[in-house]
Amino acid sequence: MKYNTIEELLNAPEDEHLEFKEAKTRFDYQDALKYCCALANTGGGMLILGVTNDRPRKVVGSMAFDQPERTREGLMNKLRIRVDFRILEHKSKRVLIFDVASRPIGLAVDVDGKYWWRKGDSLVTMPSEILQKIFFESGHDFSGDICPGATINDLDKDAIEVFRQKWAEKSGNKRIQTLSVGQLLNDCEAIIDDGITYAALILFGTHYALGKYLSQSEIIFEYRSTNASGPAQQREEFRVGFFSYYERIWELINLRNEKQHYQDGLFIFDILTFNERIVREVLLNAVSHRNYQLSGSVFVRQYQDRLVIDSPGGFPIGITLDNIHNKQFPRNRRIAEIFALCGLVERSGQGMNMIYELSIKEAKSLPDFTGTDDYSVCLTLNGLVLDKRMFLLVKNIGDEKLVSLSTGDFLVINAIFHGKKLSTELKENAHRLIDIGIVERIGRNKYALARRLYTVTGKAGVHTRISGLDRSTNKELILKHIRKNNGKGTQFREFEQVLPSHSRDQIKVLIRELQQNNLIYVVGKTSAARWYIR
Repeated sequence: MKYNTIEELLNAPEDEHLEFKEAKTRFDYQDALKYCCALANTGGGMLILGVTNDRPRKVVGSMAFDQPERTREGLMNKLRIRVDFRILEHKSKRVLIFDVASRPIGLAVDVDGKYWWRKGDSLVTMPSEILQKIFFESGHDFSGDICPGATINDLDKDAIEVFRQKWAEKSGNKRIQTLSVGQLLNDCEAIIDDGITYAALILFGTHYALGKYLSQSEIIFEYRSTNASGPAQQREEFRVGFFSYYERIWELINLRNEKQHYQDGLFIFDILTFNERIVREVLLNAVSHRNYQLSGSVFVRQYQDRLVIDSPGGFPIGITLDNIHNKQFPRNRRIAEIFALCGLVERSGQGMNMIYELSIKEAKSLPDFTGTDDYSVCLTLNGLVLDKRMFLLVKNIGDEKLVSLSTGDFLVINAIFHGKKLSTELKENAHRLIDIGIVERIGRNKYALARRLYTVTGKAGVHTRISGLDRSTNKELILKHIRKNNGKGTQFREFEQVLPSHSRDQIKVLIRELQQNNLIYVVGKTSAARWYIR
């Protein structure tokens, strides 16, 4: 579902994916949270401010949320789901649209513990039977099972305290600091009915407990200076709870994290080969998405220019290479929920989005899943900057515009810069980028980045080559060819040879303008037509 114009919105059918509000002067932020939550829980949709709900719908304009970038960030941080925004103008009236992504498979979206749902025109809390069906979508959650024989003594207190501090900081709830260990773990559902879940062992377990109950819960780090087989230059094994080693793995990677320097005028930019946010997100994915019922460890192999992560278990149900950047399936839901509580997961189901976006911002290769099969996921993060001009181009888009771009928008910019064709899905994103001046349409299915973006990267000639000569020059080429053939006249097919990059319709427009300016005239019709200089 995508409505790109006011007319399409006014005539859109009524369903649970659209919510129209007049909001002429303001709109309550808490109400926006609830409506976006409900839209996410019903498969995603749009909250539209400045349009009446009753038919015939009318544009009344809205002054609500005069800083929509901040509102969008607040919605995403609270809901942990992707939210984008657009502003459309209709007869000088502002319409603000929040595009809300669908909830991930197997997870419902909540606001302070309440799962909002649409019932007719009203907001209600989600019926328990619907919530249960959502949780069953992902099948059995191994991480939520009780581990027979495990006790609270099998958990490392230091790891639990690291989690406590992160949860208290994220929530702003000082009460968390005063909870007993047992109550803390019950509140985050790492313990259920006094039983220790596998999630608790994976996140907080001691080395002895994991060796006894879940020996495959292990991450092995290796540093290799070359591609040669044989022993690694450095190797560390982590068979303890995640909160015991999370910081250590980044320290190891950062020891050999070289800077790449790029200059733009007087400014020098340093780009680390391995981006900390990307690395941490990849580790979170490896822990929360691997299959713990398969043997084998997670391997993190660092080379000078790339990071390779191998994780047991293929892609979860419903995840493919085509949708991995905008769809998520939490194979271990209990682990994912605990990560979300303490802020390690910024927004549920959107970690791979961030990885793609940051890779493009730093002008690096997109994540590479070569080697992935039904039994393991292999992810390669290439750390070298492909083209410093791409990095400078993104810098010149400006922070204000960058914060409003979706992952699809970044993929469009990346594809156009590298001369790749846009998929049907990405063409929808291209329309929005045209509206905000980042992309130009230069043909029916042909796009270029804005001329100013090529200019700042020293590639202005590329824009000319892609977009073709300017309108006046194209007309002059047509006139020059007609003059050479003025005795016998010029056929239309010859114009197509003069301007091979133009469609028939584009050439017809140029000829019509020359005729209207009394520079040429035509004799005959259809294929017999001939054009002459006046």
